[in-house]
Amino acid sequence: MLTHSLPLIGFVAPSGSGKTTLLRAVVALLHARGVRVGYLKHAHHRFDLDVPGKDSFEIRRAGAAQTLLASRQRWALQAENPEQDSDPDLGRMLERFEHEGLDLVLVEGFKHAHYEKIEVYRAALGQPPLYPTDPDIIAIVSDDPLPLEPHPRLLALADPPAIVAFILDHLALTSASALPEGRR
Repeated sequence: MLTHSLPLIGFVAPSGSGKTTLLRAVVALLHARGVRVGYLKHAHHRFDLDVPGKDSFEIRRAGAAQTLLASRQRWALQAENPEQDSDPDLGRMLERFEHEGLDLVLVEGFKHAHYEKIEVYRAALGQPPLYPTDPDIIAIVSDDPLPLEPHPRLLALADPPAIVAFILDHLALTSASALPEGRR
């Protein structure tokens, strides 16, 4: 099991299951409670934060291994992955966060990594659930009956406040670096 200095919970499911929609609601509710949330998404496709013709894009294309774009509102570090034949390592990606500014990291994806995860299950997708073969899944979020028993704790997809309560309760019970008192 991955150990990390920040509390960490993942959300896993096949594409199209509603993970991102659910995470938007969960993050908004956590933010409203004063929890400083980091978010890490595993992308299965190529992406670019920059556009051709912009200075930073052209410098990166010329060979810069890392480019940092900074403004008054935000900054973004782009680094070329030297191991393009394999997925990024979850632990190495988590190291990139500024830990002192966060209380919790929510991860979308990295389903094969060993860390605590919540599965979003939708029977309509026609894919088997992950929980029977992944002991790191601590809860299932679904509005469908689950096809296999036993299963981890079941939470309603339509009830993001209950999902947030589960996350905060779970972190309070299991994390050595639990959230500060005012953010639970």
